[in-house]
Amino acid sequence: MPDTEQDRMRTAALPLTDQTSLDPLVDRIGDARYVLLGEASHGTADYYQVRDVLTRRLIEEKGFSFVAVEGDWPDCQAVHCSVVAAPDAPEDPQEVLAGFRRWPTWMWANTDVAAFTRWLRRHNEQLPPERRVGFFGLDVYSLWESLHAVLDHVREHDPDRVEQALETYRCFEPYAEDPQAYALATRYLPEGCEPQVISLLTELRRRAAGAAALDGSLADFAARQNAEVLAGADRYYRAMLDSGPESWNIRDRHMVDTLDRLLEHYGPDAKAVVWAHNTHVGDARATDMADVGEVNIGQLVRERHMGKGVVLVGFGSYSGTVIAADTWGDVPRIMNVPPARTGSLEDLLHRALPDERTLFVFPHVQFQRPPSSGRREWFHEERGHRAIGVVYRPEYEWVGHYVPTVLAERYDAFCYLDRTRALTPLHPMAAESAEEQTWPAGV
Repeated sequence: MPDTEQDRMRTAALPLTDQTSLDPLVDRIGDARYVLLGEASHGTADYYQVRDVLTRRLIEEKGFSFVAVEGDWPDCQAVHCSVVAAPDAPEDPQEVLAGFRRWPTWMWANTDVAAFTRWLRRHNEQLPPERRVGFFGLDVYSLWESLHAVLDHVREHDPDRVEQALETYRCFEPYAEDPQAYALATRYLPEGCEPQVISLLTELRRRAAGAAALDGSLADFAARQNAEVLAGADRYYRAMLDSGPESWNIRDRHMVDTLDRLLEHYGPDAKAVVWAHNTHVGDARATDMADVGEVNIGQLVRERHMGKGVVLVGFGSYSGTVIAADTWGDVPRIMNVPPARTGSLEDLLHRALPDERTLFVFPHVQFQRPPSSGRREWFHEERGHRAIGVVYRPEYEWVGHYVPTVLAERYDAFCYLDRTRALTPLHPMAAESAEEQTWPAGV
């Protein structure tokens, strides 16, 4: 019988050798409608590749309806049009991904996402249009891109709304597409552009509801979603100036609201796969995020939809390489990821499972830990769990890149990949941007 912590880790570990070794996780997913797949960094090829293999199986074997990622709605809508073979869309999704310009471009414009979306295009071409699997962005950053998309839509489909959309555009125009300039201006004009945004959003919501009742038009749904991004971004950039959890919470609530709208749009039998960082996917209540009042996608989806089946999957590694940048907006580069901090989750797993790739599937979460007098399983102990953002300074990793975590409460399953390697961007480049998150850096 195993009697040490390392023995129990080895006993619980399920080797990851090929796609069939994901069978226990696929079985655990069962009929769940929500499967959220994490990553411990935004620049590690291995996380993307395991998510790719699992997502393909969920699409082929479980009939999942779409993939929703921690990316911008307008950019990802262009990818969606390509993968579902929409008229006039590029035949190669990599061509669309290579056009991504918002920093950090490598999150989605990389060879692993290109491989997945090319596969998805081939898969969809064998299906009737109404059954093709989508690809969408959940994030809130694309204020100006979404504003331009709304203008383009109303000019083509709703000429009576053009003046209303232009009024919103004129309100934002003086800030020259600089979110910080807009946020600072609201210190002196607290309303900012909110009245114009809300008025436009209300009208587009009404129109999208009518279109959905008639034919389920993605064009009207997308116009409404871009208006939702305007409203979310307006709130986000205001809150970004203040310390505290508000900007983080606005962003994650926006992403979950977008996910809910997509599932409603796809219908009562729809199922969603989400790709995002561990800090968004893993339930915040099992970390110190809850102590400072932060919520996240994993917590909110569990709270709203646990009865419909929710499975959260986290990832981690001990060492390797990663793509990241030294500062926000800087040129990305390959960095060495040092061995995990002593006593961290990754350190303990490495000691038990050196050089291995393993899967852990946990008992159903109850948020009820064993009494202190009894033996506590290793996955119910709170330990630091590494989180690397798009900004990373390995020499200072010990300062702020470990999130206190109760593993089996944060996730339903965990993929441990002892040593990992950096992904390959389609076009490494620098860009200016102001959407910096402060904890953990840029996730």
